[in-house]
Amino acid sequence: MDALLPVANVLGRLLSIFSFAYLMPIAAAVIYNDGTTADFVAAMAISLGTGLTLFAVTRSSYRELKPRDGFLLVSTVWALMAAIATIPLLLVYDSMSFTDAFFETMSGLTTTGATVMTKLDDAPPAINLWRHELNWLGGMGIIVLAVAVLPMLGVGGMQLYKAETPGPMKDAKLTARIADTAKALWLVYVGMTIGCTVLLKQAGLSWLDSVCHAFAAMSLGGFSTRDASVGAFDDPMVEFILIVFMVIAAMNFATHFVAVRSRDLRIYWRDLEVRGVIGLVTVSCFGVALYVWMEGTFEDYPTALRHVSFNLVSIGLSSGFVSQDYEKWPVFAPLWMMFLANITCSSGSTGGGIKMIRTLILAKQANRELTRLVHPAVVNPVKMGGNAIPNNVVIAVLGFIFLYFMSVVMLTFLLILSGLDFISALGAVVGSITNAGPGLGVVGPSSNYSVLTDFQTWVCSFTMLLGRLEVLSLVVVFTPQFWRK
Repeated sequence: MDALLPVANVLGRLLSIFSFAYLMPIAAAVIYNDGTTADFVAAMAISLGTGLTLFAVTRSSYRELKPRDGFLLVSTVWALMAAIATIPLLLVYDSMSFTDAFFETMSGLTTTGATVMTKLDDAPPAINLWRHELNWLGGMGIIVLAVAVLPMLGVGGMQLYKAETPGPMKDAKLTARIADTAKALWLVYVGMTIGCTVLLKQAGLSWLDSVCHAFAAMSLGGFSTRDASVGAFDDPMVEFILIVFMVIAAMNFATHFVAVRSRDLRIYWRDLEVRGVIGLVTVSCFGVALYVWMEGTFEDYPTALRHVSFNLVSIGLSSGFVSQDYEKWPVFAPLWMMFLANITCSSGSTGGGIKMIRTLILAKQANRELTRLVHPAVVNPVKMGGNAIPNNVVIAVLGFIFLYFMSVVMLTFLLILSGLDFISALGAVVGSITNAGPGLGVVGPSSNYSVLTDFQTWVCSFTMLLGRLEVLSLVVVFTPQFWRK
């Protein structure tokens, strides 16, 4: 128990910092006079009070965190912040259960975009802004934000950064100090969010809709202020803007930072992941659009290309916006979109899934094994961009892939055992673990997760966290060796 106190101390600090996130919805509540000001003020007070109390009680246990502590802190902070973030929802909606509220906030913080809420068009503006702010904060990571703005925390920044940031090669840093690295990433993130907001406003959306959808696009979170999601606007320009920024968000933010700093767009071409993401998405959009058009889903190819491109980019990049009920398309299309959600996003992006870098490493490792069958004595290292990938990274990727897809299988069986049909169970698990949001069946684009039982909802909440922390960072906490001295 004593070993947990230093983690609890830092957790109290982070929770205190998180309480200031309520300032944005409080401002919205005042501006729109939507009647939720007192609810958000109360939530902020509870969050701040809980954080300060936890910090004060464990103050004598403060010490620099060890690498193992970083994983425990990351796992704990996501669960606790999701729980604290439910307070405004519970205060505003008397009929909402804690299970549903926790699912909603966990979906927001993990940038999943799955929802149990309806009548979003009529929801108080502050509530919609709060949901989308959770998307935005979760996009780059609350831990990274804390390390960026308060380096004086002294909580083992690199350990937290490695536990939090997605991707298999986390030792590379943009700057000499981890706090400067986090700041650099956030500056790029904020700048692009502002750009997306302005463009959406110019396209005709209100300021509230522009801010909310920019938050959701840059975080690949997929929340919307409308029950019909982006389909409610039925605007090709809005869809195009969101496509552009979703693709940007699916790239490694380190690549964005280097490109901005060097003022050289050729940086993107040199990034194998960027080429993989753009190539796979582009070919998929044109190919699937041709397929659904030939199947008679749309009257002409340009219309098919418009709707397929938006929904495929959104689901395939694990965002979660929808503009059409793609389950009515030929079955290949939605299944391919869900498959892409598992592999397409870059490491260091705000997307989910196994990441493009792991996909490429896995493909090259498979090719190396095929070569060894023919030439057993050949020396054929796995290379990316001309550089050899260390074998420990390749082995880690293989271990991750095994745990990832075994998690999909076991959690799908668990939902089937709970009474859900196979398609819905698989869709819910894939939609949750990839942080894509909408699934298939009863949790498809024409419905939401409110149809699930409480048990099924908790399974999906856990699956969202599992996917956001990339399986290993969460699973390791449940292993005996983690707790062994």
